[in-house]
Amino acid sequence: MSNSTIDRPDFFTTRNGEKAPLPFSEAEYARRLSKLRGAMESRELDAVLLTSMHNIAYYTGFLYCSFGRPYGCVVTSGACTTLSANIDAGQPWRRSVGDNLTFTDWRKGNFWRAVGNLVGRSKRLGVEEDNLTVASRSMLLEMLGPRELIDIAEAAMSLRMIKSHEEIALIKEGTRIADIGGAAIRDAVKPGAREIDVAMAGRDAMELEIARSFPFTELRGTWVWFQSGINTDGAHNPVTTRRLLAGDILSLNAFPMIAGYYTALERTLFLGDPDADTLRLWRANVATHELGCSLIKPGISCAEVCAELNRFLAQEGLLQFRSFGYGHSFGILCHYYGREAGLEFREDIDTVLEPGMVVSMEPMLWVPDGEPGAGGYREHDILVVQENGADNITGFPYGPRNNILPA
Repeated sequence: MSNSTIDRPDFFTTRNGEKAPLPFSEAEYARRLSKLRGAMESRELDAVLLTSMHNIAYYTGFLYCSFGRPYGCVVTSGACTTLSANIDAGQPWRRSVGDNLTFTDWRKGNFWRAVGNLVGRSKRLGVEEDNLTVASRSMLLEMLGPRELIDIAEAAMSLRMIKSHEEIALIKEGTRIADIGGAAIRDAVKPGAREIDVAMAGRDAMELEIARSFPFTELRGTWVWFQSGINTDGAHNPVTTRRLLAGDILSLNAFPMIAGYYTALERTLFLGDPDADTLRLWRANVATHELGCSLIKPGISCAEVCAELNRFLAQEGLLQFRSFGYGHSFGILCHYYGREAGLEFREDIDTVLEPGMVVSMEPMLWVPDGEPGAGGYREHDILVVQENGADNITGFPYGPRNNILPA
């Protein structure tokens, strides 16, 4: 039979192999879906189409790799079904808590035909407006017919802000592994080493520990940003081949990724004895960090924390060197997907802290090249908000007493 006469389906179900162990229990995924369905009911939605990596992973356990293809998950009152491309075969079904529908690329629009098969005749469909592109929205309406699209993104984000006991346990493991990466990075620092050499030492140490501690997980996404000298001016500056010099300011940034969950360790280090201006700035940033950690407790808003830290830096004459917000929520996120933007320590965020939230405290001062103490100073801890305060779960030491390294 020639290929031209083969009956090619638009979509189909495949269950290849057995279900793989997921990062959380079935009860945990059921809890999450129950809360999402409560949000759907309050908005009179018959179905929700999730398209972001973070929400699909949060509600199903499946973290997709798009490579230019659309992915999705349809949640109804009785089903949760991921939608994946045929190139992935049975892996999306094995790595998700519910069912899976595979769409083919034999003809244009098969993803949306598969979506239509799952959402049925629903006229009010929940979507993630912050993730649905203009082209995708147009294709949805063209292929599925007229229906009212209701944004569910902010509600889903709010539901993710309060972490379960299972999530907190995984995040604690992430911070422990970040500390291991930090130690490997610090041990690799020496004059003449390249940023990439130091970064690889930290990454390898973390991936080995993730593989040991989570033998059934997929290994993906763990990375290190190790910055030196002028490269410390940006918190997200990529690793380079710059060689370390005696007298360099250094930024250690270790990011273990476990089942889509990002944790972080960030520290200022110095290669050799820092001068007086550097020490003053470093100590001021450490003081800001310690004040910020002390403020994290139930009942205080993100904006109030930010205002207190702004006042402190203004008193020190350093507010003009503040670089970005003072911290953010932790959970299922990464540098290429996800964010719980409603839980960041910024002036424009009024969210009030509650028990079960997991946040960072990470003040940064950046002094331009050519000025006394030039460079970027950053400390970063992760805290779990409790009933009467917060539990700091980061263990790696910080400050000049601990992180001045021999040159």
